Amino acid sequence: MLNRVHLRPAEWLSADDEPRRQLDPRLGWTWVRERTGHKSIGGRIIDYSIDPAGYRVNRIDEPVDPERPTILFTGESVMFGEGLTYAESIPAQVGAMMGVQTANLAVHGYGNDQAYLRLQTELPHFRQPVAVVSLFMTALFGRNLDQDRPHLGPGLVWLPAEQHSRLSSLAKLLVPYRADTTVERGVTVTREVLRATSELARAHGATPLLVVLQFEHEAQPEQMLRRRILDDASIPYVLVEIDSSWRLPWDRHPNARAARAIATAIQNELRGRITVAGPIK
Repeated sequence: MLNRVHLRPAEWLSADDEPRRQLDPRLGWTWVRERTGHKSIGGRIIDYSIDPAGYRVNRIDEPVDPERPTILFTGESVMFGEGLTYAESIPAQVGAMMGVQTANLAVHGYGNDQAYLRLQTELPHFRQPVAVVSLFMTALFGRNLDQDRPHLGPGLVWLPAEQHSRLSSLAKLLVPYRADTTVERGVTVTREVLRATSELARAHGATPLLVVLQFEHEAQPEQMLRRRILDDASIPYVLVEIDSSWRLPWDRHPNARAARAIATAIQNELRGRITVAGPIK
């Protein structure tokens, strides 16, 4: 395996997967821009179009317009819409429901710190950001503990990827053990990242909304983790519970029905809380 496998961060192991990724010194990886990739999923061909700014769009020749009122979405493959058409994705459905342009900043495999760093870079480009919607899932908390990619430490200090031997990296991939001290650091940093995301949105005149997504019954360890990170720190959020059967047939990502339920919950939270200046195209 060591001779055959080119080890990358655990959330980006395949160089040929769609949509295509490219190295980024600050974030670890981002999308290859101005490109449409095609992927056969569940008997359908899904198009992944990335505009010149690096956002998922319906078509490359229909890029996001930073001059228009916009709801920005951060996150990873769930928010991006893995296995879903553009119209089925959460941001696109919210945009259709509310009649507001959306910008999908999500990138597969991102931890909350990477999503925040990307928002830091992209949010200043928008003249009228009306809301920032971010995502937290206890099931993906382990990504916030990864140090084999650029990451944020306590105090939101940016840190480069830690270099490990190939054998050590392979062992961690196969047996993802986490020390208690690593978990405690992750809880602290995740709190700081989620607070900073909200503060960044408000500083740009946008309404922040944190969505906590829960599939199936919330197990006690998950509930304890959610309460430690969010409730104990008084971080506001909306909890969206999704039927465990509302998943794509080949993996655990939300299907179009689940994406619509999540989009509806977001729309219900934002309706009446945001003001859009000027006419909406």
